[in-house]
Amino acid sequence: MGIYLVSVAADDWRDEEVLGPVAGAVDAELGRRGLAPFVCPEPVRAGRRPGTRFEEKLHRPIGSFDRLCRARSDDTHEALLGWEVLLPVDLADSVVLPARSEDDDPTTVGGARRALAAARRLADRLALPAGIPEHCDGLALGRWFDGPAAVAAATAPGPWSEDLDAAYYAAVYLRAAEHALRRGCPVAYS
Repeated sequence: MGIYLVSVAADDWRDEEVLGPVAGAVDAELGRRGLAPFVCPEPVRAGRRPGTRFEEKLHRPIGSFDRLCRARSDDTHEALLGWEVLLPVDLADSVVLPARSEDDDPTTVGGARRALAAARRLADRLALPAGIPEHCDGLALGRWFDGPAAVAAATAPGPWSEDLDAAYYAAVYLRAAEHALRRGCPVAYS
């Protein structure tokens, strides 16, 4: 059990039992803004290449990361923690949609470019090390922070190593936004 942050495949995006209502509300909102409907790409079928899926279990305490985001005077907190679905669509701010999420609350959608900019600011501030996995197909970040991060913290300490929980979430949201933009697909909590 637990909360996962995962990439969304086209069939789940259109499925009325999964994210179909959110997809319809996204298209309606984009139409109101004069933009084309969002088309979720079909998954890559030719083998399992790194970077084709995103999956991370959010298993570490998030309190220090939340405080780090709130302490900033910019839009970092909303850009990284103010959404349930992250879209590779340019949105100046998060959009609350009437479509209901799994917990029966309205669904908030954020823009991946905005999230990426905020995540990069945090990654720079924390000086995240180069060894953090670039692709998160199968909980790669969680495994790295639960193992090799301790060695990296000893050999290449920095602001990131002072709070591994905050560094973990900075890396998760950085990689999630990068994935959404690279693959052109939504990323959502599951």
